[in-house]
Amino acid sequence: MAKKSLHYNDATFEISYEILNPKAQKDFIVLHGWGSNKELMKQTFSSHLQDFRHIYVDLPGFGGSSCEQVLFTQDYANILEIFLQQISAKKDVVLGHSFGGKVATLLEPKLLVLVASAGIVVPKPLSVMLKIKLFKMLKPFGIAKLRSLFVAQDAQNLTHEMYSTFKNVVDEDFTQYFKDFNNKALLFWGKDDTATPISTAKEIDTLLAHSELFSYDGDHYFFMQKGDEIAKEITLRS
Repeated sequence: MAKKSLHYNDATFEISYEILNPKAQKDFIVLHGWGSNKELMKQTFSSHLQDFRHIYVDLPGFGGSSCEQVLFTQDYANILEIFLQQISAKKDVVLGHSFGGKVATLLEPKLLVLVASAGIVVPKPLSVMLKIKLFKMLKPFGIAKLRSLFVAQDAQNLTHEMYSTFKNVVDEDFTQYFKDFNNKALLFWGKDDTATPISTAKEIDTLLAHSELFSYDGDHYFFMQKGDEIAKEITLRS
């Protein structure tokens, strides 16, 4: 594991990363989802795509990477651009899971690989809407200590900066970004995904100009058992 220090918006970020196959000529950049880290992604893909230099990154605020600013997804992409320049990386293939898929899209790689990507806003279940409404009603009565009972699981145990960042990014609509992406794209999805349903994959597939969609049995983390199949499709198209 290595770290790079970079400056962005008057703040310093320490970015934790790992590079495999350092002498390979093509780059495979892998971005994890919200609340995860590079180790999960490395576990899935490190034994595949041996003709690529693998670059596994902890996004700011996760794993070994620092974050003391409130960010939007565009900020994550801007920070990644600086980082990739520092390590002389080419955006041959960028794979992003869930939240990482939005960051990957903004990086505009030659081949975009979206794995159960976020970016299409899905209506919240009635139970969640009622919980939000109840929290807003009780907030004036000083129930800050009970906030953990109301916030989403992905927002639990976050710093102030990361909780505010979560609120910024969770409902971002990436429809226009998908429409504007003109390079090749591969979409991989779990049929039983409830976090980013297969219906959102089909919508993204229609928005992208040059995309292919592959679906598999499994949930939001189906890809952990399908690394070899995903790698095969990437090899055929890169």
